[in-house]
Amino acid sequence: MSQSALAPIQPAFEEDALIPPHGGTLKDLYLPQADADALKQRSASLPALDLNTRQLCDLELLLNGAFSPLEGFLGEADYRRVVDELRLADGTLWPIPITLDVSEEFAASLSAGSEIALRDIQGVPLAVLEVQDIYRPDLVHEAQQVFGTVDRAHPGVAELLERTRPVYLGGRLRGIQSPVHYDFAELRDTPRHLREWFAANGWSRIVAFQTRNPMHRAHRELTLRAAQKVGAKLLIQPSVGRTKPGDVDHYTRVRCYRALLPQYPADSAKLSLLPLAMRMGGPREAIWHAIIRKNYGASHFIVGRDHAGPGNDSSGKPFYGPFEAQQLLERYQAELGIQVVPFPAMVYAANRDTYVPATEVAADDDVRDISGTQLRRHLHEGSEIPSWFSFPEVVRILRERHPAQAPRGFALFFTGLSGAGKSTIAQALVAQLLEHTSRAVTVLDGDEVRKHLSRGLGFSREDRAANVTRIGYVASEIVRHGGIAVCAPIAPYADARADARSLVEAHGDFIEIHVATALEVCEARDRKGLYAQARAGKIAHFTGISDPYEVPEQPELRVDGDGAVPAVLAGHILDLLRKRGLLAV
Repeated sequence: MSQSALAPIQPAFEEDALIPPHGGTLKDLYLPQADADALKQRSASLPALDLNTRQLCDLELLLNGAFSPLEGFLGEADYRRVVDELRLADGTLWPIPITLDVSEEFAASLSAGSEIALRDIQGVPLAVLEVQDIYRPDLVHEAQQVFGTVDRAHPGVAELLERTRPVYLGGRLRGIQSPVHYDFAELRDTPRHLREWFAANGWSRIVAFQTRNPMHRAHRELTLRAAQKVGAKLLIQPSVGRTKPGDVDHYTRVRCYRALLPQYPADSAKLSLLPLAMRMGGPREAIWHAIIRKNYGASHFIVGRDHAGPGNDSSGKPFYGPFEAQQLLERYQAELGIQVVPFPAMVYAANRDTYVPATEVAADDDVRDISGTQLRRHLHEGSEIPSWFSFPEVVRILRERHPAQAPRGFALFFTGLSGAGKSTIAQALVAQLLEHTSRAVTVLDGDEVRKHLSRGLGFSREDRAANVTRIGYVASEIVRHGGIAVCAPIAPYADARADARSLVEAHGDFIEIHVATALEVCEARDRKGLYAQARAGKIAHFTGISDPYEVPEQPELRVDGDGAVPAVLAGHILDLLRKRGLLAV
């Protein structure tokens, strides 16, 4: 699946001589049109897998050559060496596992040599995978090696340990068609198209900049100075596939980037979008980003402070040191074949009325900055954002997307055993919420959802997961429109709860509340007689008796449903919401 060892990129841009990293010719994995049409027809008779967001992003970048030299999802030998050594089985540098995870049930129907159709969420076939390996990874080991932690406060770790299915499929891909994007089509270049554009416009030295946030004056100064330093044109290539939960949506960000472009000298900067599902993997991810940018034709790559870092861990300490990414890239610089350009953060010195590198700040400089939290507060309050911080065109777009005083939607997701008190506490909470706010509050109670939204579903693990996913989807739509969703299912499985969290956090806050009432208390209550029937074997798949309940490891709040009256417990939840700024004090 890998090619030859890494070699420096050569300035060749001809149609048949596009040079990817690691040597060799850059080739995508799409079949010629006639062959693709024939495979599309045949794919209708193959087992099919509908891909999630991460898998779709990975597939697109595999098929178009951005993940060269990979020719498909990693087999076991490549996977194990990538996890432990940042290399494919043949020794080629590759830092991030690109894997296709499936359920045990789906994997049981396959064997080496099987073919499966890979489809988008609409069921459109995009590629066929020839299965070469079926293996079961050690996800905890993968998390520790790749991310350096098993702390679920890390979004990559949470994704891996809570939402990744237990079996990986490795094999070669044959592309049928590319995923369809209806937004910003003119900015969605493939590696081949972008290299051709560089050649047609006479760009030979290109420095790439990775971003997942809106760009302001400091970013403009940093990128402009980095490009001038190495005598290169600038490629602004933001990730628009999937970033960190809570990030500004990519539609708003791309509008901001386009508004920023006129602030660069003419013919010096180009904007192109990267459909990358980020893992927030810090130093390893920085190497990955560099390899991807070389595939797109860049000769240089800017790496700043805490590149691709996810912030702080559960104890409040940063997951990665501020310069770990730069240090790891320096270690592999000779192999990468793209020149890394480490650059310090740019800060505003008010006394000089200019931006300066953080490494050049003088003792008497009046340094000013606005954090992401402070910017969100300015937007929410409608207060002035200083002109030294951003450009009027960018601020205008952000204010349009985040109007002043607009409430942020959130979901309160209660989970716990049957009889724990979830619905009762939720009712008390809703009453207290409505005493303090006129915002719309929607209750998605487990029993009511089963009666209406999830009628026909049973109590197998798959059906329980489908029920929780439906609740998460409805809650996400409520949150997206600034509402409050109060959800109270049993939700016994961590992966299903994580899926619900992911859906909601795309638009707002997800507050998981574990009602940790002891089983014996729940069973003693047994107002519906369900525990007695389960003990007698009359009810199968009963959580806590014949089916497991996976206790949340890091909920936002844990309460004992037998420890206080519901009104008091609801008050604790209101206090949490106020501390998080979701309710007025």
